Amino acid sequence: MGTLRTEPYIWATWLTKLLVGEESCEWGAWFKAHNQSYEKVPDTFDHTKWQIEHTALLKDVQEKLQLEGHTVFLERQNTFRVHSRQSNIVVGGQPDIIAIQGNNGLICDTKTGQPRASDHVQVMLYMWALPFALRQYRNLKLDGKVIYKGQEIEIPASAINESFTKNLIKLIQRVGGSNPLQKVPSAMECGFCQIAGTECPERISGDCAEQEENSDIDPY
Repeated sequence: MGTLRTEPYIWATWLTKLLVGEESCEWGAWFKAHNQSYEKVPDTFDHTKWQIEHTALLKDVQEKLQLEGHTVFLERQNTFRVHSRQSNIVVGGQPDIIAIQGNNGLICDTKTGQPRASDHVQVMLYMWALPFALRQYRNLKLDGKVIYKGQEIEIPASAINESFTKNLIKLIQRVGGSNPLQKVPSAMECGFCQIAGTECPERISGDCAEQEENSDIDPY
């Protein structure tokens, strides 16, 4: 079983798919926000292949921005923590690139997969959080960009409006709150969730998903 955190801690990417409806099970994010060192399912993702492809794309973007005259900060240089004194909830994240030119900043995330709405929102979350977390960005105009292979999606600073901020803060407060959130187990979401069945008995295993798909009932 996991051990309780001393304070709720939310990594930015735990929120993005929930915010746009790509995921429905808020309990998973709530559990990770309140627990650490919990049992996880075996990871079969090829991290080495992904890291090589991601690093190559990142370097291409870095070189282009530097040629345009930007000062570029990469990955771990951009790690941030936003700590609410009122709720004691911490939100952390790490944009791939922050590029500065004069009084303008550009927050970029590079993606090797197919475009998703949550990628867009991930950059928007960084745009919202950085002025609170890091003093050097408070007086800058921060735009955003999601960069795929062969495609770029620009996000203007105006995207961080009242509606986005309101919905984001409400989700942060739910995920960081003390009351457990609703579980919404499904073959699709459980298949990508790292929380093991020992921590979540309602988890739907791959065997269950296969059994459902191979039902003897002919629907046509």
